[in-house]
Amino acid sequence: MESIDLLKILAAVLSLIVAIVGHEIMHGWVAYMYGDTTAKNAGRLSINPISHIDLIGTIIVPATMYFLPILLGGESGFLFGWAKPVPINMATVIRRAGYNGAMQVDLAGIVYNFTLAVLASIVIVMMSQPNTSDSLFYVLTYLFVFQLLIINVVLGVFNLLPIPQFDGAHFLMHLSLKYKINSIAEFFYKNERYGIIIVLIILMTPLKNYLLLLPVQTILSLLLS
Repeated sequence: MESIDLLKILAAVLSLIVAIVGHEIMHGWVAYMYGDTTAKNAGRLSINPISHIDLIGTIIVPATMYFLPILLGGESGFLFGWAKPVPINMATVIRRAGYNGAMQVDLAGIVYNFTLAVLASIVIVMMSQPNTSDSLFYVLTYLFVFQLLIINVVLGVFNLLPIPQFDGAHFLMHLSLKYKINSIAEFFYKNERYGIIIVLIILMTPLKNYLLLLPVQTILSLLLS
């Protein structure tokens, strides 16, 4: 394996860790601002990635998404994954800040991802594409920022989808509860067990082209224009 391939893998792994660990920490941090110390007490506001690793979301899914296209004779795939959810006592948040506070907790990770994507897009536009005369450190930095841009947009878009267990669904649950439309919240609550199944169906079928790749490509075009 060439050194540039190793750098690509290293950059992709590092950027995925920054994206998904930061995403989860932001959920816990916003909840902590509203008086919920659950994540802090569990040591989940730490930047140590080990405390946030989820076997399926952090290892199996990203590895499959990235290496399966290579094994099938194509180019490397894009990285996608998730960390172990940060524990939150939403009752405490709602008691302190109402459903508006709960919705802020729900969207905290998405806001983090899109903010990081915007910052990465600014940096990548300012950098020149690596060439053979550049150092390995510069090449790694460029690849890291580029992957940081893509992965954060992918995570931001995916978490906006109203999939049970994911942020978009949690936001709609608390929004519906705020306006006393309990049937919507009950629907998402009853179907949380199917969230991972829905994720796998999207990723393994043409649905990903419309629900994920199209909006991701549109946002990337806007950020890099």
